[in-house]
Amino acid sequence: MLTKIISGVLVAVILFMGVKQGLAMITGKPEMLEMFDKLGLQKATVMVLGIITLLGTVLIALPKTFLWGNFIMATTILMILCLQLSHNNLKGAAMEVPFLLLNLIVIYLRHPLDN
Repeated sequence: MLTKIISGVLVAVILFMGVKQGLAMITGKPEMLEMFDKLGLQKATVMVLGIITLLGTVLIALPKTFLWGNFIMATTILMILCLQLSHNNLKGAAMEVPFLLLNLIVIYLRHPLDN
C-alpha cells in the first residue's frame, strides 16, 4: 500500500514536470530555447523534443503504456544529459540525473493503478 502511494506521488511529479517542460519546449520559451541553443539544437528540433516529451507523459499516465512512456521520457533525459556532457557542461548534466533516476525508480515501483 505504501509503495502505491509513493509511486502515485512520484508519477504525479513526473506528469507535472513532463507537461511543464514539454509545453515550454513546444511554445519556445526563451530560457528553454537558450539552453538548447547552447547544445546546438534549433527551435524546430526543440519543438519536436517537446512533442516527444508530452507523448511520453501521456503514456506514463496510462497503466498499459506506463513502461513505454517511461522509456521515452528516460531516453529524452539521457539525450539531454549526453548533450550537456558533450559540451562540457557538468552542472547541466548533473541537473538531469535526478530526473533520470526518478523515471527509473518509478519503473521499479510500477504504476500506482497497476494490479
